Amino acid sequence: MEYLQQSFSVRFEYKTFFTSGLFELSNTGFNDFIAADSTSASIKKILFVVDQDVLKANPKLADQIRRYFSIHKAAQLIPEIIAMPGGELIKNDEGFFSRVLQIINQYNIDRHSYVAAIGGGSILDMVGYAAAVAHRGVKHIRIPTTVLSQNDSGVGVKNSINYFGKKNFLGTFVPPVAVFNDDQFLLTLSDRDYRSGIAEAIKVSLIKDAAFFEWLEANADALVARDMPTMKYLIKRCAELHLNHIAGLDPFEKGSSRPLDFGHWSAHKLEQLTNFKVLHGEAVAMGIALDTVYSNLSGRISVDEANRVVNLIKKIGFEITHPLLEVTGDDSPILIGLQEFREHLGGELTIMLLERIGVGIEVHEMDAQLIKKAGEILKNEHAALSAV
Repeated sequence: MEYLQQSFSVRFEYKTFFTSGLFELSNTGFNDFIAADSTSASIKKILFVVDQDVLKANPKLADQIRRYFSIHKAAQLIPEIIAMPGGELIKNDEGFFSRVLQIINQYNIDRHSYVAAIGGGSILDMVGYAAAVAHRGVKHIRIPTTVLSQNDSGVGVKNSINYFGKKNFLGTFVPPVAVFNDDQFLLTLSDRDYRSGIAEAIKVSLIKDAAFFEWLEANADALVARDMPTMKYLIKRCAELHLNHIAGLDPFEKGSSRPLDFGHWSAHKLEQLTNFKVLHGEAVAMGIALDTVYSNLSGRISVDEANRVVNLIKKIGFEITHPLLEVTGDDSPILIGLQEFREHLGGELTIMLLERIGVGIEVHEMDAQLIKKAGEILKNEHAALSAV
């Protein structure tokens, strides 16, 4: 048999900027980026899709954007600022995805132009997916507005919507051309949303950086008190660890390993089972607690280290378990979620557990009885706490 073989690589490069007051006229960083990114003599357009709750919390934002581009002219602003709901709703209803494609077509946004999304991880995921498939790829700029999206999801390379009732069933691995983290957006978050993003920092510290975990322990009170310098360090360090991982050997997850999903296999199912009433970060915190106790029961992380992890999760203000995480039989929803996670990986089951704080270890099997026991331990501790 004859054949021709082709092999080539494509270099991806993007920057994550940290700033304050992104659309203040004196802050030229956004315009400077677009000017430097120019790859064509044609007019570059820019379309903004914004979480409607962000617009409500920042009522002057739309006018600020229009004013900014009336002065700074590296790109031609589409005057209509598109408002859409945030949260998991925007990923569950494909009508929003279709609407963004319609708008891209309506305003003739081409491959040299930009679609910028402002909001939390869900709207960034959906708009990024639309940008990735329109014209086989329109330039996408992410402007995350939550702790969770600034330190984790917003700086990554994944875009997606939910489909068939499954989280992130449709999606792409396409990096943005840039990410702009503006700390001013964090000031309008509720305490619940502010706290939610800290779970991803705990996660990445546990599998990547023991010193960062110790820093989180030492600064938990400041984080709960919403001390901004402390949060800015958390976001930058967490984003740095995330980006360093993406630069590794498998940025588009061609293998079966997803180490950055530590604590996520159960979290994804819990979100779905609660119709996303449990926030992603809250679910991840419970998933981390479950996998940490499981790591101890399976002979890996020590009891003392497991207690440190669970205590930090509680100190930040998270719940450590949920009734839907209990294993009561072979058909328990959480065990079905484990099978769905296996299918989502597209290969053998690969779960990240803890060998010690700062060091993860991959396993390819999970013992249902140990999952059940881990859940019971956390349930009993939760019950004891609730009774105090």
